[in-house]
Amino acid sequence: MDPRSEVLLRQAELFQGPLLLAGLPADDLLGRLPNARGWSWHAGEQALLQARFAGRCQFGTAVPERAFDSAVLFLPKSRELTDYLLQALAARLGGRELLLVGEKRGGIERAAKQLAAYGHARKLDSARHCQLWQVSVSRAPASPDLEGLARHYQLQLHDGPLQVVSLPGVFSHGRLDRGTALLLDQLDGMPAGHLLDFGCGAGVLGATLKRRYPHSRVSLLDVDAFAVASSRLTLAANGLEAEVIAGDGIDAAPSGLAAILSNPPFHQGVHTSYQATEQLLRQAAQHLQPGGELRLVANSFLKYPPLIEQHLGSCQTLKDAEGFRIYRAIRR
Repeated sequence: MDPRSEVLLRQAELFQGPLLLAGLPADDLLGRLPNARGWSWHAGEQALLQARFAGRCQFGTAVPERAFDSAVLFLPKSRELTDYLLQALAARLGGRELLLVGEKRGGIERAAKQLAAYGHARKLDSARHCQLWQVSVSRAPASPDLEGLARHYQLQLHDGPLQVVSLPGVFSHGRLDRGTALLLDQLDGMPAGHLLDFGCGAGVLGATLKRRYPHSRVSLLDVDAFAVASSRLTLAANGLEAEVIAGDGIDAAPSGLAAILSNPPFHQGVHTSYQATEQLLRQAAQHLQPGGELRLVANSFLKYPPLIEQHLGSCQTLKDAEGFRIYRAIRR
């Protein structure tokens, strides 16, 4: 069981009424707390929870409408996302209890100061390198407007400016990361057909593809509900239409793709994880049509070419700059 869940269960007597677990891990916590329901914004964890506890966990960016007497937020990595989630939960909990649990290495002590905006915060427990904090909400805020918290910026591309809308918690929130910038310069000569932006974030690659190749079908895929919402906002801001999919990894991608483009994710919460990228490289061929191609950007120290050549085809380096490499491979 996740150590954060173990710390929470040490205080199980506090949760006698309806309880909302926000950002909960996909472990047995719902089974141990029969009055609890979950709210997840991670498509993979949502799928696991739905399989085990059908109907007890909701996926999305908004607080579930069902009433609850108290709520626990599992601390996310992003400070801006933490602000939004705490405010959204506190707005529903005037005079009741809001708790925050997280790992020390994830910044739980810093986040406890954010919790204090809604009342006197106190530490309930500390164990397994985690802490549990509680506040009785005496200063309930108004419900936050998520789109109002978005950061808007403009990219000057070869075919004109692109408007980007980034929501709290999305990778490289409010700015273009260097890896994506390098990949944007390597989008010439894309094959005709169905194109996929894998790990789409705020939708920069997918929107650029759709505008540059308007007759191609474009899909965008991300595991995170806030990224999916951001991508939809970015597409709308540029008058573009494309399919946006919430799904966990390449298994959720369509088949028969002409190309997959990606600046792949390498974090799972506060932890570094290359699992999604390695799974992409191993299984891309199953989703590409014969002759379809993969283009991705990665840190140059990552040994991806052997994996690409083993599972897909000959690996070509299109660009090597600023600590990143752009790889291209054609499905055998």
